[in-house]
Amino acid sequence: MKLVSIVVPCYNEQEVLPLFYDEIIKVTDSMKKEFPELEFEFLFVNDGSKDKTLDIFRSLADRDKRVRYISFSRNFGKESGMYAGLKNSRGDFVVVMDADLQHPPAFLPEMYRYVRFGEYDCATTRRVSRKGESKIRSWFARKFYRIMNKISDTEIVDGAQDFRFMSRQMVDAVLSMSEYNRFSKGIFSWVGFNVKYIEYENVERAAGTTAWSFWGLFKYSLEGIMAFSTAPLAISSLLGILTCIIAFILIIATVIKTLVFGEDVAGFPTTICVIFLFSGLQLFCTGILGQYLSKTYLETKNRPIYITKETEDIYRKNKALRQKAEAAEQNAPETDEKNSEAESGSDEDE
Repeated sequence: MKLVSIVVPCYNEQEVLPLFYDEIIKVTDSMKKEFPELEFEFLFVNDGSKDKTLDIFRSLADRDKRVRYISFSRNFGKESGMYAGLKNSRGDFVVVMDADLQHPPAFLPEMYRYVRFGEYDCATTRRVSRKGESKIRSWFARKFYRIMNKISDTEIVDGAQDFRFMSRQMVDAVLSMSEYNRFSKGIFSWVGFNVKYIEYENVERAAGTTAWSFWGLFKYSLEGIMAFSTAPLAISSLLGILTCIIAFILIIATVIKTLVFGEDVAGFPTTICVIFLFSGLQLFCTGILGQYLSKTYLETKNRPIYITKETEDIYRKNKALRQKAEAAEQNAPETDEKNSEAESGSDEDE
């Protein structure tokens, strides 16, 4: 038998989780008929949700023993959620997917066929359209992939998603990169292995709203650039060289105009423009250095990527203790009544 772990990071997904669970059960039951050697476990990760996501996990764990979950002590981000799911998965194969059904579970049988006999180590989906997204967001996304592939040695396929069906060997390779500042799209590409891309049209969320804002995606893109490229550091050096050349040319031009043509040099405006230009460039280059230094600082602190507050085992243990305590409280009045009757009977005998 081969175990498939389905890892689902969640943040405020109470509206879509019942729909996702029904759909994933339908697909996996169908897969078991086609591939009798498969068994499944469903590993949900609660990334500090503020709605009833954790309550739904508990309910699913009560009715389905294949359901496992990890609940964080606070919101650590999707990257931490995926890492926690991969680290705690037990399967021979591991699937990473979202709960919003934008990663269609119907692709799982096809993905398994590619990785079943080792022809591919990973099968993943690639969006060929961004239907449903705003034009501005789509434009920036395409530009990000184009820039990233030009400045980095790690190729990231445009439209590639975190929806992946991976072999245990590839999962272990991903887990070996235990860096604090994580950019999984780059990590999946960096570790290599044979990857099969399945193209499909974009699917909108089945319910609820996305937690990704434009600003959040922008910061995430900067994380990816700094995690897999040192080009910004080279850019700051080139800007320094370029400004020095420009300054040298301006000095020569000013001297020639003053000595040869006798033109007066406009002192105040020229000085202010030069100050603003060079101050801005210095701050820009210092900011780039600061970003890389901050990432190094966070890595050297060696903080955990996530902190677990609750799992299905802890929940079941606490639930059993609570039921035991409640049963003891219910039996307590009966015991007190029997003791009081026994005492009154002894008084009568006396």
